[in-house]
Amino acid sequence: MTTDTIDPPATPDDIPGQSDTPFDTALSERYLVYALSTITARSLPDVRDGLKPVHRRLLWAMRLLKLDPSQGYKKCARVVGDVIGKYHPHGDQSVYDAMVRLAQDFALRYPLVDGQGNFGNIDGDNAAAYRYTEARLTQVAIDLMDGIDDDGADLKPTYNGEEEEPELFPGLFPNLLANGASGIAVGMATSIPPHNAAELIDAAVALIDDPEADPLNFVQGPDFPTGGLVVDSPTAIAETYATGRGSFRVRARWQIEDQGRGTWRIIVTEMPYGVQKGKLIEAIAAIINDKKLPILADVNDESDSEIRLVIEPRSRTVDPDVLMESLFKLCDLEVRVPLNLNVLDAQRTPRVMSLKQALQAWIDHQFIVLQRRTGYRLGKIADRIELLDGYIIAFLNLDRVIEIIRTEDEPKPVMIAEFALTDRQAEAILNMRLRQLRRLEEMELRRERDALNEERGGLEALLASDKLQKKRMKADLAVIGKRYGRDTKLGARRTTIAEAAPARDIPLEAMIDREPITVILSQRGWIRAMKGHIELGSPDALKFKEGDGPAFAFHAQTTDKLLLAAETGRFYTLGADKLPGGRGFGEPVRLMIDLDGDAAIIDLFPASRSARVLLAASDGRGFVAQASDLIAETRKGKTVMTPRIGAKLHRVRAIGDDADYVAVMGDNRKMLVFPLNELPEMARGQGVQLQRYRDGGLSDVTGFVFATGLSWAMGGDSGRTRTESDLGPWRAARGAAGRLPPTGFPRDNRF
Repeated sequence: MTTDTIDPPATPDDIPGQSDTPFDTALSERYLVYALSTITARSLPDVRDGLKPVHRRLLWAMRLLKLDPSQGYKKCARVVGDVIGKYHPHGDQSVYDAMVRLAQDFALRYPLVDGQGNFGNIDGDNAAAYRYTEARLTQVAIDLMDGIDDDGADLKPTYNGEEEEPELFPGLFPNLLANGASGIAVGMATSIPPHNAAELIDAAVALIDDPEADPLNFVQGPDFPTGGLVVDSPTAIAETYATGRGSFRVRARWQIEDQGRGTWRIIVTEMPYGVQKGKLIEAIAAIINDKKLPILADVNDESDSEIRLVIEPRSRTVDPDVLMESLFKLCDLEVRVPLNLNVLDAQRTPRVMSLKQALQAWIDHQFIVLQRRTGYRLGKIADRIELLDGYIIAFLNLDRVIEIIRTEDEPKPVMIAEFALTDRQAEAILNMRLRQLRRLEEMELRRERDALNEERGGLEALLASDKLQKKRMKADLAVIGKRYGRDTKLGARRTTIAEAAPARDIPLEAMIDREPITVILSQRGWIRAMKGHIELGSPDALKFKEGDGPAFAFHAQTTDKLLLAAETGRFYTLGADKLPGGRGFGEPVRLMIDLDGDAAIIDLFPASRSARVLLAASDGRGFVAQASDLIAETRKGKTVMTPRIGAKLHRVRAIGDDADYVAVMGDNRKMLVFPLNELPEMARGQGVQLQRYRDGGLSDVTGFVFATGLSWAMGGDSGRTRTESDLGPWRAARGAAGRLPPTGFPRDNRF
């Protein structure tokens, strides 16, 4: 009897190419590989040439297509095809978008691609498809790649090993800081604004002479392609550059255009960097529609090849500085451009550098390039001198050389043996054409060899001397500096560094035209504002709906904030400029604020009428409040007095700055006078007892100057007032009952 054996299941370790690994370990390892790839091969620029791989490959492909500034343009589709086919196997649209940005003079301070066709605009419009647009390199790109043929940088195989591409560009143009960069990697990002190349080169020369030099003696700050103003303080700019992290406050450049007869408008001529003009205009239009800025009337775009944004004020009395300060707060006429100098250093390690460190790293790289190019040139000179020595030997023995070539089956070894030539020399002589033999003149050959020997001596001395290398580097930088100097169209600084205070909060009064109005509130709560200070007893002011009548009427200004007091102790704020016009009967005030339907309105007055206000409840309690504490920010109002159960806010009286006493009148027709300083000043509460009552409550209260006495209007239409100067009988401590008022006091118990 036989028994079958079952083999155990295969484990991952038994399968070729597979292993048993914990899931979290495998995931973390693979994610780390992805993150490092994103950081080093996609998102962060190299400190030495300031380029990401996609940009480097774009410029390299264009160079191989011979798209020099002196040559014609080629379709962008051709360039994109070469890039994604040979060097950068990614989406064609992403590659084209990168190419478009290199050609946009409003995105790059020194464009690397010269585009022909629609490459987008500052309004935010996209570029045309790559089958329509054409491009070639700019002189900046040529300068950036200068030295690539002289072994200035290493070449590496492309992704499929069929081609070669440079690891970086060796040119003497400070591209990282001159053009800036931005990118988001995994767990880190970079954001570098553009700078002025001439200033960077001056700073580099200073660092070559003195490694302790401060680059900020030469670099003023960012220099954006769109101009504008950097309004940070020198201290803030220095701190940002010292740490490599921070931001710059950038404002639009504007000016006032006089239109005669006292009218004017504001013209914006330069935009903050990175702001799309189309979206900015939409944002300003929304501010106008939402009435967030009452002093702004309109915005128009009159731009052609130059930016011209026209901002119209509401009236000619508006302060231009106030208008622009408000716009800086509300829209992107002022933005913050970040600085995060996070780059790959010479060891391809990401790190945040200061401005000085970034410049020094670029300078160190340029010295390496100088040494490599010098060594490459020495090799070329040695090769040429070797050939020249061979040519001279051939010239001196020309007949014998010709005879050997004619008679020998293998002339090369014979020539090497007879004239002590090297293999290269013999090969070069044999490869010469007959017509070149007649040009072999000994003097010319020796002159060329002597010149090369002299050049070799100079190059060897250069490699052996740091001092000579610094001198050569400064001379080369001077050539580049002259090409991008401050007096050239491309190199002239565009952004002004001008310190300015942060955009301030502009009070409402500054945004409204100050005009006189007459405010009228009816007994049923209908409110309106008539233009001008009209007579309060005029027929227009006394016009109400049937069954309605006047409650409050006073003169004010459109810049005033009106305080409405309800018997609940809540105060509400109304903008005088937002009141309905005087035609008709106005509008219900309860539509403008969240006032309870059964709550009576106690008073309505401008907040500017007095700095202090006396509040009194029907039960005789009260306190003094600052008028500024009564202003509410929302429709729901603000609780100021909290009357006791059964009581309500009864009187709100303004107190003059020189008032020193308070007079209180009760329903029981008793009057009390006491010093004002016996009342507390509060922002909210019930207050203290002003007068004691056995029956009834408080009728009226007022503040006055004790030395001048207490005055009240006499009855009838006489318009006369009576003043009681001897108030001693009524003077007592706060909270007393008081005594009957002076003879002739009004029967309504009101002051």
